[in-house]
Amino acid sequence: MTRICARGGVVVLLLGVVGLLAAIPPGAAQAPVKITLWHAMGGARYDAITKDIAAGFNKTHPNYVLEPLYTGNYGETVTKAIAAIRAGSPPHIVQVFEVGTQTMLDSGAIIPVTEVVKPGDIDFDDYIAPILNYYQVGGKLASMPFNSSTAIIYYNKDAFQKAGLDPSRPPATYKDVEAMGKKIVAAGAARAAITFGWPSWMFEQAHAMHNRPYADHGSGRQGRATRVLFNEPFGVEVLGRWKRWADEKLLAYGGREYAPNKAFLSGEVAMLMQSTSQVTTIEKAAKFPVGTGFLPRIEGQPAGRSVIGGASLWVLRGKGRSPQELDAIAKFFSFVALPAETAKWHMDTGYFPATRTAVALLRKQEWFVKHPNHETAFKQIQEGPDTPNTRGVLLGNFVQIRNITDTAVEKALSGRLSPKEALDEAAREANKLLDEYNRINK
Repeated sequence: MTRICARGGVVVLLLGVVGLLAAIPPGAAQAPVKITLWHAMGGARYDAITKDIAAGFNKTHPNYVLEPLYTGNYGETVTKAIAAIRAGSPPHIVQVFEVGTQTMLDSGAIIPVTEVVKPGDIDFDDYIAPILNYYQVGGKLASMPFNSSTAIIYYNKDAFQKAGLDPSRPPATYKDVEAMGKKIVAAGAARAAITFGWPSWMFEQAHAMHNRPYADHGSGRQGRATRVLFNEPFGVEVLGRWKRWADEKLLAYGGREYAPNKAFLSGEVAMLMQSTSQVTTIEKAAKFPVGTGFLPRIEGQPAGRSVIGGASLWVLRGKGRSPQELDAIAKFFSFVALPAETAKWHMDTGYFPATRTAVALLRKQEWFVKHPNHETAFKQIQEGPDTPNTRGVLLGNFVQIRNITDTAVEKALSGRLSPKEALDEAAREANKLLDEYNRINK
C-alpha cells in the first residue's frame, strides 16, 4: 500500500513538472546560444568591436550571445587560431588579416560564408566590388568582409603652406614627391619630406597601383603562387626610387607598421603613406590640418589601383557545431552588414564603408562633406582596372614573406645592399618558403 502511494506521489509530482514546463513560453527555458569571436582590434577599435558591435548584437538578439576576445595583434591572432584548430578547440569566428588568406584556405578548417549565410539574407551584390573580390576565391566567398582598408598619403597642410606649396594639392606622382619634398626641406618646413608605414605592404601597393604581378600565376589569383616576382625590374625601380629619396634626405625611414606615424604627427616629416584605418586616429592626434591624397604613381607606368588590406571574419569548423551555432553566426554577419552598423564602423575607425547602401547613408548624413579625408581611400580603390594583380596577392607563408620583404627594404635604404641585391636575396628566401609551404599544402 505504501509503495502504491509513493508511486502515486511521483506521478503527481511529474504531472506537476510537466504542467509547469507547458506553461513556460517556447524558447524561454533555453539558454542563449553562445558563439566566440577572436579578434585583433586594440585601442579605440577594441571599444568599437566590443561595446558597439558585440553589445549591439547581443542586445538585439537575446537568443544569442557573442563573446568577443582580443587575442593580440593580427599575427598573434592567426597563430593562436591555427593552434586552436590543431588542438580541436577553435573559436566559432576569427578575424584574420588579408595576408593570412591563403593559410586559412589551406587549413581545411573553414566554412565558406556562402555555406553559412542563407541565400538572400545578405545582399552581397551591395558590397563594394574590390572589397568583395579580395575574399572571393574559386567562385566562393571564403570569409566575411569586415575591416577593409587601403593605403593613402597623408600630408601636413601647414608644412606645405610654409614651403610655398598649394595645401589643397597632394603629390600625384613620384616626381611630385621629389619636387615638393625638396621645397619642404629647403624651407625648413620639416626635417624630411616623406615616410611610410608597413613597408612591405607599400611595396605590394606599388605593384597593384601599376598593375604589376607580385608573384606568378596572377599573383596567386589564377593558380597557386610558386615564386615571387618582386625582384624583377619594376620592383627594383620602386625600391631604387625610395633609396634615392633616402640618399637625398627626402625619405626618413620610420620603422614598420604604425611606428612612422610619430614622425608625421610631431611635424618632423611632412608626408606619410599609411593605412586608411589611421584616418580617425591621425586627425585627432595631429596639431595641424591634415590633408589626404591618392598614393603617388610612377610616371610612364601602366595604371592599376590600390589593393585592400585589413581583415575579414572566418567561420571555423569545430566538433559538433550545431545548426543553432551556425544560425547565430549567420545572424551576426547579417547584423554587421546592416547599413547603420557598417556606416558607424567606418565613422568610428576609418575602415571602409563596405556596402553601397552604407555609403548612401553616409552621404545622406553629409559625413564625407564634413570629413573629406574619409572619402579619399574610398574613391581611390574604385579607380583603375580589376585584374589579378589588383585583387590582392595570395601567398602561402605570406606573413613570413612580408617580414623578409621588410628586411630587404631596410637593407636597401640603409645602404647595406643595393636595391637589386636586397630584392634578389629576399626573393630567394621567399621562394624557399613558398616551396616548403606548397609541398605541405598540395
